[in-house]
Amino acid sequence: MAERISLTGNDAVAVGLKQVNPDVAAVFPITPQTELMHLFASFVNDGEVDTALIPVESEHSAMSACVGSAAAGARTITATSSCGLALMWEILYVSASLRLPIVMPVVNRALSGPINIHCDHSDTMGARDAGWIQIFSENAQEAYDNIIQAFRIGEDHNVLLPVMVTLDGFIISHTQEVLEILDTEVVQKFVGPYNPYISLLNTDKPITIGPLDLQDYYFEHKRQQILGMNNARQHIVNIAKAFGDISGRYYSNIEQYYMDDAEYAIVVMGSTAGTAKVAVRNFREAGKKAGLVKIRVFRPFPEEDLRNALKGKKAVIVLDRAVSFGQAGGPVLTDVKAALFGENMIVKNYIYGLGGRDINVSQVESVLENAEQIVRRGSLDEPLGSIGIRE
Repeated sequence: MAERISLTGNDAVAVGLKQVNPDVAAVFPITPQTELMHLFASFVNDGEVDTALIPVESEHSAMSACVGSAAAGARTITATSSCGLALMWEILYVSASLRLPIVMPVVNRALSGPINIHCDHSDTMGARDAGWIQIFSENAQEAYDNIIQAFRIGEDHNVLLPVMVTLDGFIISHTQEVLEILDTEVVQKFVGPYNPYISLLNTDKPITIGPLDLQDYYFEHKRQQILGMNNARQHIVNIAKAFGDISGRYYSNIEQYYMDDAEYAIVVMGSTAGTAKVAVRNFREAGKKAGLVKIRVFRPFPEEDLRNALKGKKAVIVLDRAVSFGQAGGPVLTDVKAALFGENMIVKNYIYGLGGRDINVSQVESVLENAEQIVRRGSLDEPLGSIGIRE
């Protein structure tokens, strides 16, 4: 039996982690992630999980502790936001390169300076090439569902990569929503017992972790990571299907909304997808052929799925909640345009929501109106725009 309950996004993820009952959690507070691990720590204190909780002195230490724990064969978690993720930078690469399937919720928050504690995607965009699988959540329900799936995704022996599940800071993390929580027994059966590929504590099979790796083998080890990330694409789809069979909620690498006969479409990630769906639905009710593609899995990037979804559209609007400085557009635009190479369509980018600035339905509708104008003209007015910025 599933239970419908009102939770914040942070609490929903903490409950999902409790149901998985990981072996080790390395914790350090940072706004707006703090409440997530506070609640999980209360589960540890109350004996509701068997997890060894390790309070550390920084996020760099948190990920370092996770590396040691996962290398010893323990199912391991942590959580962070913003500059906390940035402080982990060195160890993000270490954990991925050592093929350690750590699971980490990341509550998206802008990077300083100036100091800002609200949402944009600059933190996880900065880590997009670190070798971690990245799954974005639209709401608290998806954050809960994604965190449960993350363990089976990363731990598969054909993948063996760490997974970060993102939820937009304050917008999802601190907003109360009604969602469906699965029975703990169902979750634990779905996730299954942890079967580590390696363990430093297995004296019958001694191994070396993190040796000096010069030009003789380093390249081959990077190729193994590439193969693991490539293997993750279909594996994520398979896990989503298995999760749908126990929950009734089916996911894919991308979600298509009114795309079958759309002439133009918005590409978006995170909580803004919910706002954009309302705008698209309003356009549809007015007889206008708008559509939406939500990217759920950003790494590995679903280029084939995206290309198939957007094929034949006349105009594509890509919304970016982060800036790629010195580039003619945001980081999502770069990957979308690469995926659409050779396709005959017009692509325009909008930067929005930096530092938590709100985006509303009417603003998305204005973007859709611009897409209509692009289709009529057959050309761009300008390649890059912004939403909601003071002139």
